[in-house]
Amino acid sequence: MNKQRKIIHIDMDAFYASVEQLDNPELRGKTIAVGGGSKRGVVSAASYEARKFGVKSAMSGSMAKKLCPHLIFVKSNFDRYREISQRIRNIFFEYTDLVEPLSLDEAYLDVTENKKGNPSATLIAKEIRAKIKEKTGLNASAGISINKFIAKVASDYNKPNGQKTVNPEEVEEFLEQLEIRKFHGVGKVTAEKMYQLGIFTGKDLKTKSEEFLTEKFGKSGPYYYKVVRGIHLSEVKPNRIRKSLGAERTFSENITSEIYMLERLEHIAEEIERRLAKSKVAGKTVTLKIKYSDFTLQTRSKTISYFISSKELILEVAKELLYQERMKDSVRLLGISLSNLNTDKKEKPEEKEEVYVQLRFEF
Repeated sequence: MNKQRKIIHIDMDAFYASVEQLDNPELRGKTIAVGGGSKRGVVSAASYEARKFGVKSAMSGSMAKKLCPHLIFVKSNFDRYREISQRIRNIFFEYTDLVEPLSLDEAYLDVTENKKGNPSATLIAKEIRAKIKEKTGLNASAGISINKFIAKVASDYNKPNGQKTVNPEEVEEFLEQLEIRKFHGVGKVTAEKMYQLGIFTGKDLKTKSEEFLTEKFGKSGPYYYKVVRGIHLSEVKPNRIRKSLGAERTFSENITSEIYMLERLEHIAEEIERRLAKSKVAGKTVTLKIKYSDFTLQTRSKTISYFISSKELILEVAKELLYQERMKDSVRLLGISLSNLNTDKKEKPEEKEEVYVQLRFEF
């Protein structure tokens, strides 16, 4: 029997930047960027005031400064962000144990059956946002619907400090009118390809067969075919299994010497060893990430027959991958990740559940 669900996606508004403005009143109302202040720094988050100038996360600090000359750079404080994130998560658990954190600033909640006995997911989301404001001083936005995909898209609609509910009987129209670039999982490159195929909205996407979409977009084709019809298979998983663990470093100056690269990789391997020990996991697949000075990205991977977690063994494989082929240019970033972890497990068939757009029920 297919069960209609009530899913909330909570997304904190400009979380890192908002925490900095909360802790330092002098920054309130100012254009600030968290991170990105060093010569080769990258912006982790931008306040809404800075976003009006085009400043956004993952942008180089130098570009952000060009767009917004009066931008204030603030050093990140992840201990503080984690502390507040935990307080927010505790609020979620007052309503349901089915909480799936995506990061420090967003999470899915399944409130189909909840601890408050409240049949309205819309009212629950409103309560949660009010409690977050009361207990942390921060604003949150929310999306509410029948599955994770639609809830996530909806949470973006009335940002900041707002929420949107897509009721079951509204799902079809909502998805048909949705701009294709608003579909979660459709990035810039995919959107451009869809435009070339005459796909600009969900309605356009819906006219394409699953075979056509698979031919044009590979494994993502069936996903696009289903989500535009309100079908999303993923349920809220309170205990998300970590698939990989890694660390990377961007250098203040490009490096060309492999000796210097090995020195940097040793520090990265030490960091991974520390994180592995904290998480009590090990892995079999080591991936070396290389970003060149022209910003092109290359990855090299190797899977071994046993689980490793020590710095020495991780570095040994990373070193082999480094020497696998010659560098094509100077390097601005190196990273190592470990996957194929000993936490991986195959999903049982009975754990899969299809979500269909069904009859109306109270939201």
